[in-house]
Amino acid sequence: MSTSPTVAFLGLGHMGGPMAANLVKAGYPVTGFDPVPAAQEQATADGITVAATAVEAVQGADVVVTMLPNGKLVLGLYDEILPAAKPNTLFVDSSTIDVADAREAAERARAAGHRAVDAPVSGGVAGAAAGTLAFMVGGSEEDFATAQPLLEAMGRKIVHCGGSGNGQAAKICNNMILGISMIAISEAFVLGEKLGLDNQALFDVASNASGQCWALTSNCPVPGPVPTTPANNDYQPGFAAALMDKDLGLAANALRANGVEAELGLRAAELYHRFNESGNGGLDFSAIITDIRNRSTEEDTK
Repeated sequence: MSTSPTVAFLGLGHMGGPMAANLVKAGYPVTGFDPVPAAQEQATADGITVAATAVEAVQGADVVVTMLPNGKLVLGLYDEILPAAKPNTLFVDSSTIDVADAREAAERARAAGHRAVDAPVSGGVAGAAAGTLAFMVGGSEEDFATAQPLLEAMGRKIVHCGGSGNGQAAKICNNMILGISMIAISEAFVLGEKLGLDNQALFDVASNASGQCWALTSNCPVPGPVPTTPANNDYQPGFAAALMDKDLGLAANALRANGVEAELGLRAAELYHRFNESGNGGLDFSAIITDIRNRSTEEDTK
């Protein structure tokens, strides 16, 4: 019988389901909960014991992992499950939420006699399935050390970013860089097209010059230069534009709350929010180039 800590995993959707399945593969006894029947069925097939409620799932667990859509849901769930958990349970929240919410969640866990880290992820559904996620972790050195083996069963790169909330801080700062970069790369390709420059030629230059960045060489927004990108598959995500909208919204909130004069970060948040609200949230975030191209064509006709 495995001596691994027992895990309760709450939120077994597109990300949480594969993550929990990888814990099972690594030998962790996992009890999970998700209100969606399809998620419950897949979890059962993956060897996860599905509980009838979140409270039932956490009873007796050594570690509780949450993967939920927003901070309001995390805080609401914590209020429900913290009293049901045994003393000194380690709570690991892998949701992407506001830094202030992450710090509040950790404080509530500690006040209830538990331990807590925030551990948002990067790598998308493919990374969750492959066990290659990157985890950005906020919390004490001791709690990070306890969580690390479990996180290593689900990811490839685990970085301790400091105290509570700093994992979320690292996540939104990184994705703000990514969102701004993708807009810049997309604008450059559209400009190149207007000037009669072949997309492959621009890629060959920029990918080997000072314009080189991940948005260009790993997630190129035009089909052709990087055959594996969503641009070659009708912009099927990948990393959905709706998620980039969410992350940039969190970044914008943090920018304003902390008095940072960040014109590009705020403008990127506006552009992705407009793109998402226009019905494009299910496309890869690199599809923002189609919006830039379409709006550029509109300008030509004025």
